Amino acid sequence: MKIKFDFSPNFSKKNRSKNDIKFVIIHYTGMQSEIVSMKRLKNPKSKVSCHYIINRKGNITQMVKDENVAWHAGKSKWKKFLNLNNHSIGIELVNKGHQFGYQKFTKKQINSLISLCKYLKKKFRVKAENFLGHSDIAPLRKGDPGEKFPWKILSKNKLGKWYSINSTSINFYLDKKEKLFFKNLKKIGYRYFSLKKRSKNDKKIIRCFQQHFLPENITGKIDYKTYKISHILIN
Repeated sequence: MKIKFDFSPNFSKKNRSKNDIKFVIIHYTGMQSEIVSMKRLKNPKSKVSCHYIINRKGNITQMVKDENVAWHAGKSKWKKFLNLNNHSIGIELVNKGHQFGYQKFTKKQINSLISLCKYLKKKFRVKAENFLGHSDIAPLRKGDPGEKFPWKILSKNKLGKWYSINSTSINFYLDKKEKLFFKNLKKIGYRYFSLKKRSKNDKKIIRCFQQHFLPENITGKIDYKTYKISHILIN
């Protein structure tokens, strides 16, 4: 695996230990080109950065050292963790994103990502389930890496959580589906919702879950399959 270096000034100066790094967060750049993305990630005024960026050809560039905190996650939560910048490595994939013409990720890009993630997993002993998307940890603000990101392929390399739909049916109580679904989401790690009362923001969280685990059915509604996947993921 070949990595070139083009460092960004946008990081917290305090070093962290290997034990502080628990997650790898995957993003898309969401900008019109690789050049524009690199300029923004290196611009001190933007106050954003990442540890690694992978372009459409699969070339990997490191922009912030692993031991430093890059500014990629923003306000975020997962399980007991707040502001995941402190506990994660951020990887950007060059892609125009939903705003500028969302693209399929290239094979070379995904192959390089898998190689990099395997390296980081071993280096920092990151749990397989702790490879997440930006939208998982910030579902009210972010939609990347989006429904075209191949989480299933990553899971085959023990990177990220996935499921096997079996023939077993489960009870699906229409009157309790929302409460039970969000209970499952909380166990998985999602936050930004209440178990006691529903909110207009809940639809965004359902959509982010579907983007990750049911990309062919992004409705923002809890149907039987969406609920079943959430049930399988906690068992």
